[in-house]
Amino acid sequence: MKSKVQRFLCLVMLLSATMLVACGGDDASDGGGSGGSGGSTTITVSQTDITFPATGGNSKVDVSCTGREWTAYSDKEWLKVTVSGSTSQTGSVTMTASANKGGIRTAIVTVKSGTAIKTITVTQSESLQVSAQEVYSSSVGESITVEVSCGGEWTAEADVDWLSTNKSGNTLTITTAPNEVKESRTGHVTVTADGETAVITVYQESAEDRDIVTPDGYRLVWHDEFSEEEGDQLNSNDWEWENQNAGWVNNELQNYRPGTQTIDGKHTTEIVNGYLQINCFKGTDGKIYSGRVNAKNGGKGWQYGYFEARMLLPKGKGTWPAYWMMPISVDWVNEGWPKCGEIDIMEEVGYVPNEVSSSLHAEGHNHTNNTQVTAARNIGTAESEYHVYAIEWTADYIKTYVDGQLLLSYNSDHTVRNFPYDKPFHLIFNLAWGGSWGGRNGVDESALPVTMKIDYIRVFQKK
Repeated sequence: MKSKVQRFLCLVMLLSATMLVACGGDDASDGGGSGGSGGSTTITVSQTDITFPATGGNSKVDVSCTGREWTAYSDKEWLKVTVSGSTSQTGSVTMTASANKGGIRTAIVTVKSGTAIKTITVTQSESLQVSAQEVYSSSVGESITVEVSCGGEWTAEADVDWLSTNKSGNTLTITTAPNEVKESRTGHVTVTADGETAVITVYQESAEDRDIVTPDGYRLVWHDEFSEEEGDQLNSNDWEWENQNAGWVNNELQNYRPGTQTIDGKHTTEIVNGYLQINCFKGTDGKIYSGRVNAKNGGKGWQYGYFEARMLLPKGKGTWPAYWMMPISVDWVNEGWPKCGEIDIMEEVGYVPNEVSSSLHAEGHNHTNNTQVTAARNIGTAESEYHVYAIEWTADYIKTYVDGQLLLSYNSDHTVRNFPYDKPFHLIFNLAWGGSWGGRNGVDESALPVTMKIDYIRVFQKK
């Protein structure tokens, strides 16, 4: 009898449990937020559409949920989600958008409790983009158009007075005024939109004469045509003179003096008829005087480019004219020469008339052990006619030219030992007398005075 009662009670308990499962249990959802203990789970959010600027940022959305707990997540990596109060019926979702570097983008944030779901659509504006970050202008001035793309309004402002801007729709017009100086210049235009900025760098060539031919792919950045309109001496803003006594280098016999000095009524350098003249002469004191000038580009020098000078060389045994380059900065204690590098674009010694040469000096090749990289050519008229001497200098090679004809070609192996020509150098013109090379076969003072004439010097760099 007792066992029958026990079996009956067990059956009643089993039926009761089955009915409870059928009538209640976990939250459910009809897709619109139904469910809940004894009713529907509902999810509400304070915003269902959010827009972020391209710069990114944070946005907070309040959440209410009748379920026991809820969560939220994003379907895009650029949008991070932080949940607060997920075990309470009220809480919040904080969304953090990273900066957008491209076009408009969209993400979906899903708020979920059981099977109940609510979605938030997040849109981020496209980033500010300009069609060019660098533009180049001729020296005479011109207007250059740049396309601007962004999610809203934008403005443009120049940082120098020779640049002006004009906005029309999505087009920015940048206008450069004529450059009247013999040095290239740089300005910037800043485009701003909704907290973003884009900077456009504007490079303008230096003032140029009509007959200047710019090599393909290059722009004129500095030059001197040695116009008499600027006076009879070099512009000290562009040039500096050496002031050194005989024996300073290479056992040379001349005393270098600034062209601004007068020695027996003469100048070591002077501008005459549109030419820079470097004069070498014997003074009444029996000393030899000459000039050496350096162009350092405001102390910055130049790294790589196409450099050309048109020159007429002097005659006479003992002359040693040179057009060459040295690094702007040399650690003479720890680096020194030739490890620092030296580029000789053109040299000639008077005891070998009309033979011009180009040489490179480095730790791995220099004249002290006859390993220098050198090319020479007798052009027949170096001392009677003007010729154009040029160098094309890149990170990968150095090539020199005489009247457009290749003289020397040297490829970089990208080692300091063999190619220390990977830093800013400055230009040098000088007329030496005698010395270890110029005076190798003696000197003939009856040739004095002599003059080295330079028609122009031009520096071009790649665009």
